[in-house]
Amino acid sequence: MQQLSVRHLLGIKEITPQDIQLIFETADQFKEVLNRPIKKVPSLRDVTIANVFFENSTRTKLSFELAEKRLSADVINFSASGSSVKKGETLLDTVNNILSMKVDMIVMRHSSPGAPHFLSRKIQANIVNAGDGTHEHPTQALLDSFSIRQKLGEVAGKKIAIIGDITHSRVALSNIFALQMQGAEVAVCGPPTLLPKYIADLGVKVFWNVREALQWCDVANVLRIQLERQTGKLFPSLREYALYFGINKKMLDELDKEIVLMHPGPINRGVELTSDAADSHHSIILDQVENGVAIRMAVLYLLASKG
Repeated sequence: MQQLSVRHLLGIKEITPQDIQLIFETADQFKEVLNRPIKKVPSLRDVTIANVFFENSTRTKLSFELAEKRLSADVINFSASGSSVKKGETLLDTVNNILSMKVDMIVMRHSSPGAPHFLSRKIQANIVNAGDGTHEHPTQALLDSFSIRQKLGEVAGKKIAIIGDITHSRVALSNIFALQMQGAEVAVCGPPTLLPKYIADLGVKVFWNVREALQWCDVANVLRIQLERQTGKLFPSLREYALYFGINKKMLDELDKEIVLMHPGPINRGVELTSDAADSHHSIILDQVENGVAIRMAVLYLLASKG
C-alpha cells in the first residue's frame, strides 16, 4: 500500500504533490462508501482519536467526528471552554493528560499559529491540524482542491481567485500552497487593508477589483470577514465592504463564462455573498461540506497506517 511521506498533517507546506494525489485517490474510495446504504467501514477499529478544540468550530468538528465514526474509530471530544485550560493548564499538560488515556491520534484546532508543530515535537501520537490561528487549515485546502477536481476534472491549469479577508484567513494560505502544488494559477482579491503586504511574493496575482477577479478566474473561493481576529478597524463598515467586494448573482450572470463559486463557511449572507449567489447553480458550497468528510476519512486512515 502507498503511504504518506509524513506522520502528521500539520500543513500543506509539509506534504508533497504525491501525498495530495494519494489522499484524493483514497477519498474517492471513501466517497463511494459514504453513498452506500451502510456508510461504515472497520478501517480504524480499536484506534482512539481525540478531537482537541481550543477554538469554536461547527463544520470542521462535525466533519472530523463523522469521518472518525464512519471509520469505526473510538472518539473523544475535548473543548477548551469547559476544561482545566480555564484554570491555567498548559497546552502540553492538557494533551499529555489526554494521551495518558492511550489515545492514538490528535485532531487539533488552536488559536496560536504553530501550536500543532510544537506538539508534534513533544508527543508520539499522530497530529492533524484542524486550523492553527491565521496560519494553515490543511484539510480545508484539500477538500477545496478535491471539490474543484470533482467539478472541473482537474486542478492543473485552472485559475482560482481567493476573494475576501486574506490577512486573517488560514484557509487562504493553505489553499495557495495546495493549488500551486497542483499546477493551478492563483490570484487574491480584497481591500488593501485585508491583503498581506508581501502576498505577491508567494507567486499569486493581486486584484483590487472584484469584477476583474471574477472575469479572470475559473473558480472563485470567497472568504468571510474574520471580525473576531481583527484588532483595529480595517474598513468603514460591512455595508461598504458588501458594496465593493460582495458578490451577487447578477455579477455572475453578467460574466461571459461560467465560473464555480466556493466558500469554506460559515457564510455571512449579504456581506461577501448574497443569498441568490450562494444558492445559485454556480455554487458548490454544499459539495465542499460533503467532500470534507471523505477527505478527512482519507487523511485519518492514511496517517493511522503510518503509526
